[in-house]
Amino acid sequence: MSSGDSGRLDPIRPPDVFRPRPRPRPRLPLGTRRARQVFARDTMVAFGGLSAVSQVVGPFVPYGASGAVVGLSVGACLGWGLLRSRPAARVRQVFRRPDMTVVVETGDVFDQPAHLVVGFCDTFDTLSAGGRVINGDSVQAQLLDRRYDGEAERLDAELNTALAAVRPVAREERADKPLGKLDRYPVGTVAVLGTRPRLVFGVAYSRIGNDYVASSGVEDLWRGLGGLWDALRGHAQLERVAMPLVGSGLARLGHLDRDSLLRLILMSFVARSREAAICRELHLVLRPEELDGVDMRELAAFLGALAAGPGR
Repeated sequence: MSSGDSGRLDPIRPPDVFRPRPRPRPRLPLGTRRARQVFARDTMVAFGGLSAVSQVVGPFVPYGASGAVVGLSVGACLGWGLLRSRPAARVRQVFRRPDMTVVVETGDVFDQPAHLVVGFCDTFDTLSAGGRVINGDSVQAQLLDRRYDGEAERLDAELNTALAAVRPVAREERADKPLGKLDRYPVGTVAVLGTRPRLVFGVAYSRIGNDYVASSGVEDLWRGLGGLWDALRGHAQLERVAMPLVGSGLARLGHLDRDSLLRLILMSFVARSREAAICRELHLVLRPEELDGVDMRELAAFLGALAAGPGR
């Protein structure tokens, strides 16, 4: 953040707050700091409420039953605290400046009634003559199978049309890259595909080597997100947008855990939204296995702090 831009994040350089973090522990009851805080707070609140009630009804409880009542009360308070501190599978935060909602949840991103974000590499590879260049389990592969019925030619034709106005920054020789496409586009390039009401925003946030291994850094992802927000602002008409946790798979952003990736994406989105509205509702959709790497209660607190805004 530059000194002359109060409250505004640099659109190119990401904030230097995402350092390597310990691998997350399994999502067990009371397994996180915030879960323990919630358990202690709500258990004590329950004890306080029951204590107040006992002052009123205590004289009417038979002496022999008092021990059982105490035991049940303690159990009820502990149960309430555990219930309140259980792991969450969905977080929703409403913002007022601008008016928008951010939801982080588990599910299938293709089931969302929304415009879809899909990550691509800088060559916008889909299939190669000898087989898949992209990983078959990736969201991009699912896009081909589920939105284009496996017809790579149709997807490539739409990509060619969407990228026609973008000048490649380099072109590989076929001898160096035997499979896939040869033109390389700038990181942050977005290809807008499909038709309304469910457009697809294909954003290049990683670079694929001639060994077909995709890699990316924090600055590449930050630049890709900036291009994505601009494209959404220009084409999504403030409508609902759904995106997966980009960067968690083949982009080789292994030095960032999933929680940090989520925070990076959210911080970028909120910062750019305060310049001009991007969409009214953003859904970040995690695969069930990705939830193990995310502390949703901590994430809810993080979103709450973003919603409160700087200096509040």
